[in-house]
Amino acid sequence: MDTSIFITGATGNVGEAALRWLAQQKPQSGISISAGSRSGTPSAALAPLDGIHWLPFDFTQPDTFDAALDGVDYVFLLRPPQISDAEGVFGPLIRAMEQARVKGVVFLSVQGVERSSVIPHHKIEQLLEASELEYVFLRPSYFMQNLTTTLGENLRQRREIILPSARAKFNWVDVENIGEVAAHVLLDFPRFTGQKLEITGRENLDFPTVTHLLNEQLEHPITYRPVGPIRFWWIKRRRGVSNGMALVMLMLHFLPRFQAEPRISEVYTELTGKEPTRVRAFIEREKGYWLGEKNLSEE
Repeated sequence: MDTSIFITGATGNVGEAALRWLAQQKPQSGISISAGSRSGTPSAALAPLDGIHWLPFDFTQPDTFDAALDGVDYVFLLRPPQISDAEGVFGPLIRAMEQARVKGVVFLSVQGVERSSVIPHHKIEQLLEASELEYVFLRPSYFMQNLTTTLGENLRQRREIILPSARAKFNWVDVENIGEVAAHVLLDFPRFTGQKLEITGRENLDFPTVTHLLNEQLEHPITYRPVGPIRFWWIKRRRGVSNGMALVMLMLHFLPRFQAEPRISEVYTELTGKEPTRVRAFIEREKGYWLGEKNLSEE
């Protein structure tokens, strides 16, 4: 009997990566894969994938939950960055998964969540732990793809990175590596039940160093401009970023200044037998974004 996997946030960075890895395994794995998007259709990048059943799904619309969860064994659960109300949005979804008798949930959390009770991921983990659902928490470090998404427009149009991070070091991980780990866990969920897996790269680097690596490969230099937390929040709000999103970005980039360097995990290598992506290799692969050869929406 097929195992049924449902991917939420399927048109986002990590959702797309997980779907691609799952699709590669589908012919020999005996699984059925469904994916949710607000329109019920794939992004252009995912349209070529065969055998994916697309369904309308919206975190803020509970009437889309039942059809999406019908017959599903395992759910890959992501938090869209614009959603900060963990209880109000994820509480009803978790209850719907319980009622649908979902066997397990793989939740994309964040490294260090246990030390940061103010971030939404912390509350979502608590909701899952208090539920009747089996779970696995994936706790990745800082996404390399933030350079082409969250920070991408400012970096590309203004040739600068503005953050309240000073010289705090972040561990940089490729979303492709996260998606590959997610696929491994979803395909062998009972092996990982109850585990909290940190997914990291090999490098703890500050933003001045990453800016230097970018400038090694770009024709027009990029400047890193550190600012204080209040000024950062004000800049983001002035540029149209929602209050919730601005606060999440602030916490993500400011709190590491007062924390120890991130731990480096072996999870990716242990599961795949490969080394994680290096920052320089990521920049080489994706430099078309900053050279204007790709649209940011293609990510």
